[in-house]
Amino acid sequence: MTASSTAARRLTAAALTAAAITAAIAVPASAADHRPHRQAVEISRVQYDSPGPDDRSNRSLNAEWVEITNYGRQSVNLNGWTLSDEDGHTYTFDHYRLGGRSTVRVHTGTSLDTRHDVYQDRRAYVWNNDRDTATLRNDHGRFIDDASWGRRHFRR
Repeated sequence: MTASSTAARRLTAAALTAAAITAAIAVPASAADHRPHRQAVEISRVQYDSPGPDDRSNRSLNAEWVEITNYGRQSVNLNGWTLSDEDGHTYTFDHYRLGGRSTVRVHTGTSLDTRHDVYQDRRAYVWNNDRDTATLRNDHGRFIDDASWGRRHFRR
């Protein structure tokens, strides 16, 4: 084996090693950039216009609601999280844990809270029928998700 063929083999090995290291670093980063990201907890549905006449009855108020879904496997402690509208009406979760792959419906009116339904205990509607935005924030006030409807159309 000549010195030039040994040097050529060493250069080839070095180039292949450098290429392998570069590929190992670059591929996961680029793959992560193209993966769709979904929050574990999201606003999944909104019933902003309760069916029937808006007579401010408790039945009508409770037909206005926002659903929040935990798409993750682990339960999430929603204690201190808030759900608010554009006018500043705010509901704060108190001692509530949303199970993994579960949904809770936040009703406007009054009743007893259960595992799947909680109530804001209001005597007036919160969500505007023509346009509004429901915003979910965590216990540190950080934005989690929102849903809007009206002029900009409902988006989820």
